[in-house]
Amino acid sequence: MSQKRGHSPDFVFLSCLFVLVVFGLVMLSSASFDLGKIEYGETFYFLKKQFFQGLSLGIIGFLFAFFLPYEFWKKLAVPLFALSVAGLILILTTNLGISRGGATRWLDLGFFSFQPAELLKLTFIIYLAAWLSSKKAVDAARQKSWLYGFIPFMAISGIIGFLMFKQPATTTPAIILAAGLIVYFASGARMSFVIGPILAGLTFIILFISLSQGYRAERIRTYVKTAFSETKTEQIDLDNDFHIDRAKTAISAGGFWGIGFGKSTIKYNSLPEAIGDSIFVVIAEELGFLGASLTIAAFVVLIARGFLIAKNSKDKFAQLVVIGIISVIAIQAFIHIGAMSGVVPLTGISLPFISYGGTSLAIFLTMAGLVAKISRYAS
Repeated sequence: MSQKRGHSPDFVFLSCLFVLVVFGLVMLSSASFDLGKIEYGETFYFLKKQFFQGLSLGIIGFLFAFFLPYEFWKKLAVPLFALSVAGLILILTTNLGISRGGATRWLDLGFFSFQPAELLKLTFIIYLAAWLSSKKAVDAARQKSWLYGFIPFMAISGIIGFLMFKQPATTTPAIILAAGLIVYFASGARMSFVIGPILAGLTFIILFISLSQGYRAERIRTYVKTAFSETKTEQIDLDNDFHIDRAKTAISAGGFWGIGFGKSTIKYNSLPEAIGDSIFVVIAEELGFLGASLTIAAFVVLIARGFLIAKNSKDKFAQLVVIGIISVIAIQAFIHIGAMSGVVPLTGISLPFISYGGTSLAIFLTMAGLVAKISRYAS
């Protein structure tokens, strides 16, 4: 498939990406130094695993997405999306699913394991972009049609949400579906088609909190309790209270300059998943307000540049793909940082490009490669 000759990729976007990935490896080495030595007798165990199972595959994915004509992804949209959904089904219906921490989210294929939900962050966006950018007469009316647009969109979103809630997973499907809704809105959908899913989602969350007794509902109750309680003793009754209380303490202890690289003590026994779900706390404690602010600034510039690339893209498919990808990165980064700061309820979600997780890093780098490719043809 041929494309017109493009210009150089967006330098600012690539620079921010490079900084975040390198910074992530540096902070992972600090957060996992002692953990690797204690659990596996190898200081750089997690760093090496992240390099070989995450970064190396991510670089391959980035280069593949960067050199492949972006229009080709439109032809792959349906099979890639079907493959992702099939992975979610296999987790729930076969013994290929791997359970960790009370959740079954990994698919074991023998020679390697991965999370289909991470792959879905890319494939769902590509599928929606292809679906909503079609120039066929019937397809072109999907943004305005109840029968050909809104109902299919809600049905697809409902299937994804159901399969992921069964794992169980809450935050990841929320990120994917929220990004999908943004893509749907950006394609020109009626406002009522956007408000409807939002109201439906809020209704589901309220019912879920009211009826559920699981850890997810407890996290919401903990957040409300912590946000509105007046005394310190009321805030640390539960494990979730303790987690967020210790996270805030560590962030405060970092001050402006931080206590120094590698000197965090809270990462040893007070934070679950210090190398993944809580890595922003380690950054804030060791590098202080300055380091945390620069990390956030790098994400802000990356996200802003991504949306600028989308704005300047003339091809509707390319525009919607970039909007969806950048929305996923923005929402996930906000939730991770917000949860560790007490701004949003506590969640178990990684920080893009920085947290430990091979599948996550590989997929995010592939997504970034696609954005970089599209930036070559943005005016």
